[in-house]
Amino acid sequence: MNNQPALSKSLKVYQIVFLGLAWMTPMIFFTVYGVAYDAAGGQMVLAYLIAFLAIFFTAYSYSRMVKAYPIAGSAYTYTKKAIHPRLGFLVGWALLLDYIFSPIIAILTFGIFMHTEFPSIPVYVWVIVMNIILALVNIVGIKSVARISGISVVVQILFISLFCLFIIKDIATGQASSSTLFSLHPFWASDVPFTTIFSGAALICFCFLGFDAVTTMAEETIQPERTIPKAIFLIVCIAAVMYIAISYFTQIAYPKFIFANPDNAAYTLVKLVGGNLLSSLFITVLIIATFTQGVSSVTSVTRFLYALGRESVLPQKVFSYIHPTFKTPVVNILLVTAFSFLGMFIDLNTAVTFVSFGALTAFTFVNLSVIAHFYIKLKKRSFTETILYLIFPLIGAAFIGWLLTLLNKDTLLIGVAWLTVGFLYLFVKSRLSAPFVKRDHSKVTVPEK
Repeated sequence: MNNQPALSKSLKVYQIVFLGLAWMTPMIFFTVYGVAYDAAGGQMVLAYLIAFLAIFFTAYSYSRMVKAYPIAGSAYTYTKKAIHPRLGFLVGWALLLDYIFSPIIAILTFGIFMHTEFPSIPVYVWVIVMNIILALVNIVGIKSVARISGISVVVQILFISLFCLFIIKDIATGQASSSTLFSLHPFWASDVPFTTIFSGAALICFCFLGFDAVTTMAEETIQPERTIPKAIFLIVCIAAVMYIAISYFTQIAYPKFIFANPDNAAYTLVKLVGGNLLSSLFITVLIIATFTQGVSSVTSVTRFLYALGRESVLPQKVFSYIHPTFKTPVVNILLVTAFSFLGMFIDLNTAVTFVSFGALTAFTFVNLSVIAHFYIKLKKRSFTETILYLIFPLIGAAFIGWLLTLLNKDTLLIGVAWLTVGFLYLFVKSRLSAPFVKRDHSKVTVPEK
């Protein structure tokens, strides 16, 4: 058994950070700008600050749980170990929606932008091309994925920096509404109801999705119990700094920014700031960003399927197979690639619906897992430990759980239907074979390459 091929431990902190930021896609600020602006009543800085504080508590919970269980599996593993195996399965089943539809979102977005640049080529052609490329890159190995992700993230950060510099130039030369770079107005909104800003923050939370995906790569990370938690906080903090900085400069420079269509508001903003040159560069960087988001998404979902296969939640021979040369879950990559061809037949809203339900469900239970594992099982109940292992995760669970209730009725119905299918699968499996829940991989030794 120990002679079987295993995932190769090679990732360091900076590589994990790049993978997480690539999955998160810093350019997502622009893709949701119009909708977020409307939802927050224009108060983007406050909305992003509130969203960051909410996500920070969930990021903290992830950092605690990956230290307790530094193995692939993410929310599924944490809930299974800390609360109950069967509940862990259902959380994992919900999380599967997030992971398996995330590559489709990236592929569809890529296809839409490429079709915008080359109208003669249909979206479905780009979907096919993107799918094949993502499969090849992921099969070659995790190092190639990390390298590509790093390049993409650097390009995105450079564009965001350039965008901010253009705004600073407008302010300095008197072409913007404000004549000063320093203002407290973006941090104080006397004319906008707090409930409106909070609603905007609820939507903006989705811009931070991605920090959790890196936990699926724990078994390919050097010293994951130290590396992953550090990377999680770096990912969340770097994203927050970027989002808040862009929001701040745009809000003081163009406080009354008007757009006709929320879907392309960012393009209008970029063109206002930098003209045709910057808007052309914007499209190019956005296409690169969606490509690397797809690469990282495929990496995450295939590692998650590997964890489910290794524990026989899914057929073990298929989903836990590691290629002896590439040290990657090739079968999982091919299956995800085949599934992602659905991008030719479904729209972006449908894919986002699945991702929203899966992510928020997983986040809620990761927070609850911290309480179950540290506060209840390990009885860490001193004053400081009560704050760290009860109060913090309760705040995270309450906020994320509230966001879950804000999803529209159709999304919730689809999510419940998916969970029902998972429950039936679990019931049939437990009747046909020995319960998989008795397996224990708390202490997994992964052979070096």
